[in-house]
Amino acid sequence: MTFVKKSLIMIGVPVALFFVLTTIIATSFVSRFSGRQVSSFMQTHTQKCVLELENELTAPMKMTEAIAWVFKDGYYKSDADTEKVFVNMSLAYPEFSGFYGCRTNKTMFTTPNLTLPEGYDPTSRGWYKGAVQRQGGMFYSDVYIDAFTGDLVVTFSQAVYKNGELDGVVAFDYPLTDLLRLLSSLKTAETDQSFILSPEGNFFMHEKYTPDENILSVEGGIYKTLGEKLISEHDDIVYGKMDGKKYRFIAMPMKTTGWYYVLGKLESDVNANTRQVSRLLAVSFFVLFIVIMTITGLIMKNMRSKEESLSEKLFAETQNLVVSSKENAATAQNQSTAVKEIVATMEDNTALSENISTKIKDVSGVASKTSGDVAEGVSYLEENVRQLHEIALANQTTINGIKSLGDKIENIWDIVTLINSVADQAKIIAFNAELEASSAGEAGKNFHIVASEIRRLADGIIDGTKEIKERINEIQDSSDSLILASESGTEKIKAGVDNAKSLEARFSSIKNASEITAESAGDITTIIQQQALASEQILITLREIASGVEKFTAATGSISTASENLKSIAEDLS
Repeated sequence: MTFVKKSLIMIGVPVALFFVLTTIIATSFVSRFSGRQVSSFMQTHTQKCVLELENELTAPMKMTEAIAWVFKDGYYKSDADTEKVFVNMSLAYPEFSGFYGCRTNKTMFTTPNLTLPEGYDPTSRGWYKGAVQRQGGMFYSDVYIDAFTGDLVVTFSQAVYKNGELDGVVAFDYPLTDLLRLLSSLKTAETDQSFILSPEGNFFMHEKYTPDENILSVEGGIYKTLGEKLISEHDDIVYGKMDGKKYRFIAMPMKTTGWYYVLGKLESDVNANTRQVSRLLAVSFFVLFIVIMTITGLIMKNMRSKEESLSEKLFAETQNLVVSSKENAATAQNQSTAVKEIVATMEDNTALSENISTKIKDVSGVASKTSGDVAEGVSYLEENVRQLHEIALANQTTINGIKSLGDKIENIWDIVTLINSVADQAKIIAFNAELEASSAGEAGKNFHIVASEIRRLADGIIDGTKEIKERINEIQDSSDSLILASESGTEKIKAGVDNAKSLEARFSSIKNASEITAESAGDITTIIQQQALASEQILITLREIASGVEKFTAATGSISTASENLKSIAEDLS
């Protein structure tokens, strides 16, 4: 195979793949764009259709409302006058003959061309019951076969009240012939689906199904899911099958009646434009591919003649490039090995720095805890010194109190001496009184007894004072001992206070040293962390250098391989 053919194949395959992918992407874009356009068109067209249907129903609704307005105060007292109203309505609108009414007593008012079937009970009919339930509002019945004409009709009915009490119902039968003709004209293509559903899912009008069939249950319920979506997801596009074909549906409610108008378009019709665009793109890209490959072939032929003259020079230069690239590859390999060893050393250094940083953090933590403990101990010593001061003061107060008590005991000595002196004088007086009583004879007998008692009392007082003196001596001895002991305790307390103050000073010194140690440990930790970050940054840089050297080595190898290939190509060209 010649060089030109090989080149055409190498260029043609990517170009062909590019055109194929471009065709697929463009087709997908056109498909989505076309789908959005169709959905937007369906929504707009469905809104237009709903407006036309509602406009078609406006006239009979207004006529029904007009009859109800005539009887807004109830039916006329005379049934004949009431009957004339319906006759006149039928004459005014000869194209609509289905005007009638009914009192609560089942009296019917109809147009001349309507004949009631035998046994007809209007109050049991749906149009009557529905109007009564609406309590003055317009009622729209389902599609049914008219008992008067035998045609498919929809009835508009409204209740009539008199003095707040139900007096009857007025109604109008609208034949579906005109509505069905309008419904068929709303389709934009013969393959479209165009029909109306009731809120319960019954078919009002459909080309295949009758009004007494429901979309949820027809043909064994094959459209149940589709029907639920159409009723619940109205105004949105719904995808489903009908008659075995894929359709894109949209259901839009009719505000006046509550019915749903449904428009469906075949997916094959929606995608028809996409298929045409895909074919056009495929043909265009194929022609463009042929033109590009032809031009490329001509260019390659012109280039071939120039390449032959350059092939010999290319071969010589390539030979030199091969030798140089191999030498560069060997040098790059050695550099890569050296850089890897440096990286390994830096990784060990980084790990060691991290370990040291961890240890320093532990030391810093211990120093901080020690500083806290020492500070707490200093506070305890300060509290202890304060309490010792309080004890010394209390002890001194006790000593002063004992000394004051001794002074008071001295005063008691004076009192006891005075009492003793008084007792001696009383004893002398009592003795003299006894002598006088003895000389007085029988008359001084009682006085002698009193004098004896006084002398005996004085003796008792003297004995009591002796005992008091003994107790006072004991108290003084105890007081003197207590004073000596308290003074000795005071000296010891002072010595304890001095020792506590000395210990407080030493603890303060330890506290300052601990704080300095903790602060220094924190500074060392910061320095170690900064060193670790610097080492890590150096390590990252070395890794990048190692990666660059490896890439350079790989690139050198690739250059060597490319040089060998280029050498082979040059040999082929020559």
